[in-house]
Amino acid sequence: MAESVSHKGKVLRITPQLTTVSILQHAACGECHAAGLCGMAELAEKTVEVPTDPYAFYKVGDEVEVVLKASMGMKAVYLAYLIPLVVLMAVILGLSALGVGEMAAALSGVGAIAVYYLVLYLFRDRLKNEYIFTIKG
Repeated sequence: MAESVSHKGKVLRITPQLTTVSILQHAACGECHAAGLCGMAELAEKTVEVPTDPYAFYKVGDEVEVVLKASMGMKAVYLAYLIPLVVLMAVILGLSALGVGEMAAALSGVGAIAVYYLVLYLFRDRLKNEYIFTIKG
């Protein structure tokens, strides 16, 4: 597996804290094994905010390469897909084993997933700090 996932983009805005980069989807994203990790397979254009490097020489309009560590992409897959699947199956199978009806078990599983995503949403700022893009120089 690659060490990082990268996309070419164009610098839109530079502030002392953040640099905003617009990433355009290329046809190659559809064939990339990591396209699902970064979410680029579904979008034509995406903007990402990258911490501004005070020693960088890029300016607005420059084409740059935005990089995210592949391990962070895998963590996103776990948080978005694998853990919710485990929660859903555990709730449905657990309630079915206790003799609860299929419809109630299924609705409880969907409710558990909703609670999981609500908790994920509440911790979005903390998670945002962990997923840091960089501009490859």
